[in-house]
Amino acid sequence: MAAPKITLRQLHYLVALAATGHFRRAAERVGATQPSLSAQIALLEQRLGIRLVERGTTVATLTPRGRDIVERAQHLLNDVQALEDSALDDPEGLRGTIRLGVSPTLGPYLMPHVVARLHRDHRDLRLHVREGSPDELLRDLAGGTHDAVLLQLPVVGHEFTVQRLFREELLIAMAADDSLAAEPAIDPAALAGRGLLTLSPQYKMSEQILALSTAVGAEVMRDYEGTSLDAIRQMAGMGMGLALLPSLYIRSEIRDEDDVRVRPIRGRAIYREVALAWRRSAGRAPAYQRLAAIVSEVERSIQPIGNWN
Repeated sequence: MAAPKITLRQLHYLVALAATGHFRRAAERVGATQPSLSAQIALLEQRLGIRLVERGTTVATLTPRGRDIVERAQHLLNDVQALEDSALDDPEGLRGTIRLGVSPTLGPYLMPHVVARLHRDHRDLRLHVREGSPDELLRDLAGGTHDAVLLQLPVVGHEFTVQRLFREELLIAMAADDSLAAEPAIDPAALAGRGLLTLSPQYKMSEQILALSTAVGAEVMRDYEGTSLDAIRQMAGMGMGLALLPSLYIRSEIRDEDDVRVRPIRGRAIYREVALAWRRSAGRAPAYQRLAAIVSEVERSIQPIGNWN
């Protein structure tokens, strides 16, 4: 008796397994049980007549043939999603579901404002937001887990359409009792020899921190590297170093009575560029362009920083 035909569910499960490298995490991602996911992968292997996955006790490693099949599966799933999107009654409008991936250095400080705006003006839209590191966001965008992603430029990949949204100033944060806190703006020469706290290298801001340290003779502190702007801010407040923080975060999380002070760099403003990216093959490009315009409008409407504490 011939093996059952290949299903989109099996391809979806395989792509999730490739992304996570773990049966349990892949099952959680697709909303299935681990035995069900494992069984569907086994049926796919049976139908193709090849081994796709090396099964270990804790991890699942793709075979070389498995990697080839995953790449083909991603393209097929993307084409199916584009077909579904093109069949919407109003493909240029914000309705239906959009799965948006967001960097954790942006999402908590911008998305509440964006979601409120969409809830007010686009009641037929369901926006599903998931945070992830830049590498994870682009991988999941290519694989069809996300429809669009919001992250810092540059974005590399010919398969993506990238629309620049806004630039965001980065400011120096320090402990309230730091000698630099008395200055209205920080002279770059005053940073010589000082320690700069940083995020992990996968975040583009870490490259900007490294460039600043090189330019002014500061030292990048490698004792802590992470994804949390809160942790960086708290360490700065404890006097463990200086932090370079984005203005959206500062507007959202720092108050006059806090243990940190925020200052611009005199004559050397530093910015990060933020963009929305989606697959070129997507059938809803006009909707993503509209979403990009709304994000830009919302960012401009957030109260700008006028006086630093």
